[in-house]
Amino acid sequence: MFREFDRKIILEDGREYYGHSFGDTGDKVCEIVFNTSMVGYQEIVSDPSYTYQAVVMTYPLIGNYGMADDDYETKIPTIGALIVREYNDFPSNFRSTATLAEIMKKYKIPGISGVDTRSITRFIRGFGSCKVLITDASTSIEKGMEILKTTDIPRNAVSCVSCKKVWTSYPGCKEEFHVVAIDCGMKLNIIRSLNRCGCRVTVVPWDSDPDVIENLSPDGVFISNGPGDPTDVPQTINTIRSLIGKYPVFGICLGHQIIALAYGAKTYKLKFGHRGGNHPVINTDTDKIEITSQNHSYAVDMKSLENTGLSITHVNLLDRTVEGLECVKDKVFSVQYHPESSPGPQDSFYLFDRFINMMRERKDNA
Repeated sequence: MFREFDRKIILEDGREYYGHSFGDTGDKVCEIVFNTSMVGYQEIVSDPSYTYQAVVMTYPLIGNYGMADDDYETKIPTIGALIVREYNDFPSNFRSTATLAEIMKKYKIPGISGVDTRSITRFIRGFGSCKVLITDASTSIEKGMEILKTTDIPRNAVSCVSCKKVWTSYPGCKEEFHVVAIDCGMKLNIIRSLNRCGCRVTVVPWDSDPDVIENLSPDGVFISNGPGDPTDVPQTINTIRSLIGKYPVFGICLGHQIIALAYGAKTYKLKFGHRGGNHPVINTDTDKIEITSQNHSYAVDMKSLENTGLSITHVNLLDRTVEGLECVKDKVFSVQYHPESSPGPQDSFYLFDRFINMMRERKDNA
């Protein structure tokens, strides 16, 4: 049965889109972005990298397979909001234990359905990411624009989603290596992937000092994905700078950008970012094209890499942005995309094997 519009979104330029509420019904100001993935809305909703962001799903039907207990990327979702064309509140999936709306309401995440997601996506592609207000349909445009004008999106996203104390995840198989993972908003499937490779993973907060990490005697150091601008976490950048050359280091997404900044390179914000499960990336060593899962707003400035000691290993075929870096001498490498993404392409899981081989070589030469 048709429901009267009860919610709307207001963009920074004054555009309004009316729709129906699901999840929480509180007002929210976020950065609006879009994701082109056809599946994986649970992983998107629970990915800490979407903190303070309202995600427009370009795939038209969302919610149809519910939410499964084993598929969360974090225990407490922090996504800003979810915007969809059609929401299904009657999932058909034997693994489902809750509806998407129930989980969003539990964690105070507003959702709006019935809006023209194609129009919004075209706007973002044309004009770039911007602030958006999700509010009641009765909110006047004047009041909405005033809220947008006077509300800043916080820059403390990493500190909000990082763990507060050290904790450890043990492998289900024979333990071969000990990895210290710096949590900048880490997806749980990264830890699962390292565990499957025989790694005990000790997770430390984003602002941990180098001494804390060294006292844990790791075989390797990992820097995770996370939300926001990489220049907002100078503590993490300085920590990595201090650890370079002492341990094999592997970074994903925000971790990739942090490594670049630690070597003296620069980053910049993309017009509308990369978010989806089908971005083609070429490996410059093998000329093999990988189909990758991506979620980021910032990229490494290619020109700034000169004289840093880093070389480019992967390039995005859509816009030629930097997707991978390495310093062979220091045993450091990183990728902008998500090799662990689940569900999603599995073309890039070899990167975990590379990290394992680096730690094995370090042990053999000790």
